[in-house]
Amino acid sequence: MAGTTTMVAKGQTKDYGGEMTVFVLITCLVAATGGLIFGYDIGISGGVTSMDSFLKKFFPSVYRKEKNSTAGNQYCKFDSELLTSFTSSLYIAALVASFFASATTRALGRKVSMMVGGTIFLIGAILNGAAVNVEMLIIGRLLLGVGVGYANQSVPVYLSEMAPAKLRGLLNIGFQMAITIGNLVANLVNYGTNKMKDGYGWRLSLGLAGVPAIIMTIGSLLLPDTPNSLIERGHREKAKMMLKKIRGTNAVDEEFQDLVEASEASMRVQHPWRNILQRKYRPQLIMAICIPMFQQFTGINVIMFYAPVLFKTLGFGDDASLMSAVITGTVNVLCTFVSMFTVDRLGRRVLFLAGGIQMLITQVLIGMMLGMKFGVAGVGSMPKSCANFILVLICLYVAAFAWSWGPLGWLVPSEIFPLEIRSAGQAINVSVNMLFTFLIAQLFVTLLCHMKFGLFFFFAAFVITMTLFVYWFLPETKNVPIEEMNRVWKKHWFWGKYIPDEDVINHHVELAQGKVAV
Repeated sequence: MAGTTTMVAKGQTKDYGGEMTVFVLITCLVAATGGLIFGYDIGISGGVTSMDSFLKKFFPSVYRKEKNSTAGNQYCKFDSELLTSFTSSLYIAALVASFFASATTRALGRKVSMMVGGTIFLIGAILNGAAVNVEMLIIGRLLLGVGVGYANQSVPVYLSEMAPAKLRGLLNIGFQMAITIGNLVANLVNYGTNKMKDGYGWRLSLGLAGVPAIIMTIGSLLLPDTPNSLIERGHREKAKMMLKKIRGTNAVDEEFQDLVEASEASMRVQHPWRNILQRKYRPQLIMAICIPMFQQFTGINVIMFYAPVLFKTLGFGDDASLMSAVITGTVNVLCTFVSMFTVDRLGRRVLFLAGGIQMLITQVLIGMMLGMKFGVAGVGSMPKSCANFILVLICLYVAAFAWSWGPLGWLVPSEIFPLEIRSAGQAINVSVNMLFTFLIAQLFVTLLCHMKFGLFFFFAAFVITMTLFVYWFLPETKNVPIEEMNRVWKKHWFWGKYIPDEDVINHHVELAQGKVAV
C-alpha cells in the first residue's frame, strides 16, 4: 500500500486532448452573459443611490443629511439603514435562491436554471423601473436577487463543464468578464441618466437591467446541455455526441468513460447535502466557504456598490463621482482580460498571491491618505490633487482584484467539486458569497461612519489573512480535468490525509483493466 500511495502522490493527471472549437467558444460566450445581470446590478445600485432625484423621492432624510453635511462628519453622509437595505436586500434573496437553484440545476440541467434566473430578474427590473414607493423597490430587489442566485449557481458550473481542461480558466473567467462589463455599462448609464433634467433618470437606470436579463434568458434557450448534465439525467448517447462536438474530435472514449463513472457515483449519492460533510470532501467544503468569504472581505464591493457615494465623500461632485466610477469600471474590465489570458499559463496561485500583495499596499495607502485629510473626526476637505491620487490608488486596487480574487473567486470553487456533490458545493459557494456580499453592502456606510479611515486597514488585515491562506492551503488546479481533481488534493501536504487512497486509485486501476465501476 505504501508503494501505491507514493504512485498516487506523484502521478500525473490526465490530458484528454481535444481543442478549442468555435462551437465551444460561442457557447461559453453566450453562457457567460449570465454575469451581465450581476455586474449591471452592482454598478447601478451605487449610482442611483448617489442621484439627488432618487434620494429625494425614496430617501429624503439621507438627501437632507447629505446637503447639510458639508461642514460636518464626511464619513457619515450616507449612513442610513433603509438606504443600505435597498442595496443589500438583493443578496439575501440570492442566498436563499441558490439552494433552490442547486436542486433545479441537478434535476433539470444548467441551462434551465439560467432561463429561470433571467426571467425572474426581468420581472424584478420592471418593478424597480416602475417603483412608486420603497416597498415596491425592495420587492423588485428581492426578485433581482432570486435571478442572481440562479445565474451565479449555474453559469460557472456550465462553463467549467463545457471547457477543455487546459482552457477552463480562460473560458470560465468569461463569467467574471461579463460581470465587469455589466458593471461598466451600468456606470455609463448612470452617468448619462444623471444628466436627465426631468429627474427620472434613475427609472431608466433601474429599468435597463431588463436588457441583460433578456439576453441571458434568450441565450439559455439556445444553449446545449453539458455532457455532464446529460449523463446525469440519463441521456448518454446525446452526451457522447455533445462531447465529440465540443472537443472537436471523435477520440473522447476515455473522457466519456470518466464522466459516466463520475455520474454513476453521483447517482449513488442520495443526499449530497449530507455527503458533502464527509471527511473526504473536507478540502472542497473549506474552499467553498473560505474563497467566497475572502472574496468579499477584499473590500471590493465597497468600491463597486458605493463608488459614486465614496467619491462624493472624498469631495468629487455629482458628475465627477459618477465619472470616477466609470474609470474604475473600465480598469476592472481591462484587467480581467489579463487574468483570462494568464490563468491557464501562470496558474491560479500566482495570480491570487500577486493580486493580494497589490491590494494590501493600495488599501493601506488609501487609509493613510483619508486619515491625514479627514482624521478621526471626519472633518476636513480633500484637495483635488489628493482626491485624484486616491482615485489612482483605487484603480490600482481594482486592477489587482480584477486579475486575481475577482475571476478566481468564481473559477476555483466551480472546478474542484466531484459531480456527486457539485450542485450542492456550488450552492454553498454562491450562498456564502451572497451572505458576505449582503453583510458588506448592509454595513459598509455604517462601518465607514464609525471606523472611518480605519475601515481600509480592516480590509487590509483580511487581505493578509487570505493571501496566507492561499499560499498554504490552495493547491494549483490549472490544466487538471475536473474529474481528476482528487489527485491534486491527494498530493497536497495538508489535504492529502483527508482523501482516501481508494478514491484516487480504484478509478484508474479499473480504467487500466478496461472495467467500469458499478
